[in-house]
Amino acid sequence: MQTSISFTLNGKPVTVDTDGDRKLLWVLRTDLALTGTKYGCGKAFCGSCVVLINGKSRRACRIDINNVQGADVTTIEGLERDGSPHPLQKAFMEHDGMQCGYCTPGMILSAYGLLQRKSDPSDQDIINAMDQNLCRCGAHQRIIRAIKAAAKEMRKEIPVA
Repeated sequence: MQTSISFTLNGKPVTVDTDGDRKLLWVLRTDLALTGTKYGCGKAFCGSCVVLINGKSRRACRIDINNVQGADVTTIEGLERDGSPHPLQKAFMEHDGMQCGYCTPGMILSAYGLLQRKSDPSDQDIINAMDQNLCRCGAHQRIIRAIKAAAKEMRKEIPVA
């Protein structure tokens, strides 16, 4: 059944007319042409589809669009500001925190959620927060380094090179 769903997407109000039980992932990718959020497993195991909903990491492949009514949704496209990459995006590039890049948007948004809760995470904090994000290329150690570097930049202690 068609319904109008209104929410904030990457800082801007949007309304979509769609079936309320469609998954947020497909509305983002198909209806709104935001393809940074990826389809991986469709079962919320891999983390490729992570978005932020009201500041918390969520799996878009399992969220019905009607559950984001009135919510604040951020995708990887919404992290950049004024055309510049977010410190996490910069750090992932500078520390080779990606290889094929398929998991990267979900990794970055999960890391962003962590850094909103904990500005100076330990390696174990990062490992725990990223545990539900899979990278088949094996970039895990570089991802940890990238998140730590971004955390420092975000705290303004030292700039990311």
